[in-house]
Amino acid sequence: MDLTPKQSEIMDAEGHLLVTGGPGSGKTTVSILKAARIAEEDLLPERRVLFLSFARATVSRVVEAIEHEQQIPREQKRRIEVETYHSFFWRILKAHGYLIGLPRRLTILTPPSEAIALASIRSQFKSGSKLSPAEMKERNDLEEAERQRLARDEGSVCFSLFATYVGEILNGSVRVCRLISTMYPTIILDEFQDTNFGQWNVVKALGGVSTLFALADPEQRIYDWIGADPERLNHFRAAFAPTEIDLSQDNHRSPGTDIAKFGNDLLSGGFTQETYEGIDFVCYEANGAMPMTALVKQTYEARKRLVDSGKQDWSLAILVPTKRMTRFVSDALRVPPAGMTRVHHRASIELDAAILGAEIIAVLMQPFAELGHFDLFLSLLRNYFHGRGGDSPTKGDIKEADGLRKAYEEWLERSAVGKPIKKNSVLVGLFQVYETVRSLQLSGDPDLDWQNVRSLLEKGPCSRLRDVADDVRAIRLLERGTQFRQALSQDWRDNGCYLNALSTTRRSFVQEHFSTNSRPESGVVVMNMHKAKGKQFDEVIIYESYPRRAKGKIVANFDRIVRGNDRNAINDQVRQNFRVSVTRGKKRVTIMTPKIDPCVLLLP
Repeated sequence: MDLTPKQSEIMDAEGHLLVTGGPGSGKTTVSILKAARIAEEDLLPERRVLFLSFARATVSRVVEAIEHEQQIPREQKRRIEVETYHSFFWRILKAHGYLIGLPRRLTILTPPSEAIALASIRSQFKSGSKLSPAEMKERNDLEEAERQRLARDEGSVCFSLFATYVGEILNGSVRVCRLISTMYPTIILDEFQDTNFGQWNVVKALGGVSTLFALADPEQRIYDWIGADPERLNHFRAAFAPTEIDLSQDNHRSPGTDIAKFGNDLLSGGFTQETYEGIDFVCYEANGAMPMTALVKQTYEARKRLVDSGKQDWSLAILVPTKRMTRFVSDALRVPPAGMTRVHHRASIELDAAILGAEIIAVLMQPFAELGHFDLFLSLLRNYFHGRGGDSPTKGDIKEADGLRKAYEEWLERSAVGKPIKKNSVLVGLFQVYETVRSLQLSGDPDLDWQNVRSLLEKGPCSRLRDVADDVRAIRLLERGTQFRQALSQDWRDNGCYLNALSTTRRSFVQEHFSTNSRPESGVVVMNMHKAKGKQFDEVIIYESYPRRAKGKIVANFDRIVRGNDRNAINDQVRQNFRVSVTRGKKRVTIMTPKIDPCVLLLP
């Protein structure tokens, strides 16, 4: 790699370092090369350079970049550790959590399990948008108290407490802090602008001994809602007086295009060019099937360009503004309108519902003769409704979970006196599917058996289980060669059945959260715009929905890049999120917006 003058400055700099720059400016690449030089010249035996990032996608990309960087000898590669912040914090917490009063044995409270644990509190309140500030504070205080109780009494720690507790450990024990800094005398902090107060507290403690390299894009702070502070870079400057190097004028991701330029102009709100090389705008008609027809057509064209380019493992991302749109677009690509050919793709959905749905599939693969099997199955289905909405469960889902409980209690009471189940009970369809799955002959092939169980749920008479089948459609843990698949296969060989399918599934999702082995996305992938952070694709299509009209007036305007496509809703967060999405593209970005009400961020 030929270094730019600024990158050479980074390689030669000593002490704490703050490197700023936009997407594709080379911050990550040069930090890898600097880490390799430190590993070669400065590290004592068995010490490491630590590279921390928020997104597993970034971690995977860095791991791959290190592995394929021919300039770096194998021994130096071995001495660069790449982790997510969560993974690093969890290692410290497991080893030293007892110092702050946590139980010796700790387990992770995953986001779906956290949602289930907090369901009883959340059910007492209206939905978040309808709460007054006082009610919101009351709910948040109750939730936080329950999280603390679960951690301190039961040893179940949710992700949001990792940094808080690790900060307490490091600031309370000089010995532990020095132990970690001795192991990692140099720590690279990717996406530093997104650190919250708890994470910053950890960084401050480690920076007293370790040398810190903070990599940041001041204009890419999209996590304000979880505590990212716009003053964080100033905090770093004040605490460590770092050498500062600005790479904002460099663009290695999309050279030869104006993609980065357009992204920067989105931030400023003033377009400096009439056209931008590599940026296409498509204003589609918003009648009937025409929006999806237009999207599928653009997908065909982008896919053809990439195939014709001859590149192997090409990637095309379709980015949408909301989680709901991810599912909607994915369904449309599977069954396009007007008899168009389906588009093979992956949908990167929110995992809360998928994880809880996967637990239901798993328990249905276990032997039905197990004591309490149906009780466990029904309990997991109730958990699914309590937790599939994540931090924002709907009243409808909470009502569904409560309705299942009441229906089961009523059925038990009627059974005790010899009465049959009521014909209108919500359990009728559930029982039918349960018995159908019970008669299924499993083969010992985890993928085939999983798909067969899911298919029976999908085709059965219970709408609740059809929802489950739909949510687990995108599960990728059963791909050939995965640890999950291997564990299920071993379970079958050891026991002649999937005796431990549920525990294996739960363990696999925790392992997947910390995994750094995921390959970069290839082919066509659909995801919401927030999920694209840390990723890059050959081409990107950004698609937003269109307004619903009645009597010539807009009556609803959901799933837009700007909420309601209202100019009054434009803020820095919206601009930053749009810019992040645009700058994921390396060769071309196509922005699709409705002709009748174009995205207000694109208008003068």
